[in-house]
Amino acid sequence: MARLPLLAPDEPPPVRLLRAAGRSEFLLIADHAGRRIPRALGTLGLPARERARHIAWDIGIAGLTRRLSAALDATAVLQRYSRLVIDCNRPPHVAGAFPEISESTEVPGNQSLSLAEKERRRRAIFDPYHAAIAERIAGRRAAGRRTLYVAMHSFTPIYRGEARKMHCAVLYNRNSRLSHALARLLRGEGDLVVAENQPYRVSDQTDYGVPVHAEAGGLDYLEIEIRQDLIAEEAGQVAWAERLARLLPAAAETIPEARR
Repeated sequence: MARLPLLAPDEPPPVRLLRAAGRSEFLLIADHAGRRIPRALGTLGLPARERARHIAWDIGIAGLTRRLSAALDATAVLQRYSRLVIDCNRPPHVAGAFPEISESTEVPGNQSLSLAEKERRRRAIFDPYHAAIAERIAGRRAAGRRTLYVAMHSFTPIYRGEARKMHCAVLYNRNSRLSHALARLLRGEGDLVVAENQPYRVSDQTDYGVPVHAEAGGLDYLEIEIRQDLIAEEAGQVAWAERLARLLPAAAETIPEARR
């Protein structure tokens, strides 16, 4: 069974591409935009309430990314399937790529997966998604266009019983200049608690998109995390899209190489 294709012909591909011809320097990436589970995997043994929680996807990030893409005229690449199937922001060889337990929830459909089953999920979802990102970056480079890589994420307000008071955060690893520029502008708004490298950090061991596509490719980048209760509804997504559409270009202007 593991050798059969994971996705049926009538199931959507993992990649959703917005504004392929967008003129912006920003390339928006949403690894956890969807919570679909391939039909062949059933529900992974989880009830509907668990499949709707933050353990399955980044709540609000698809709507925000779609609106920000339109506001900036920026190309966006969104991933449609749940990170419980395969986490597209984890190196595929690490345990977190196929979580057996997420937060405190056991995922029955991920227990003791064979290498063949992990490879089937990778071929169906992870590989085409990251190939699409690499293709966009290569095409822009060939056309002489600068790419500013923006990884879009959201985080739960409460994790393991602990409240997170920050409204948003910027994350970075080897190159922090675009993240620092945006953090300064966000703090200047006067109504936000802004964190850096919290509640997560970017590393080669825990992340895939930034290290592989941005850092290895020599791109300026940032990873932004927004608290989910702020963007779970349409009004919050609209407000944050307007805010980021205003602040991201201003942050880019502080980096000499980003200027046309």
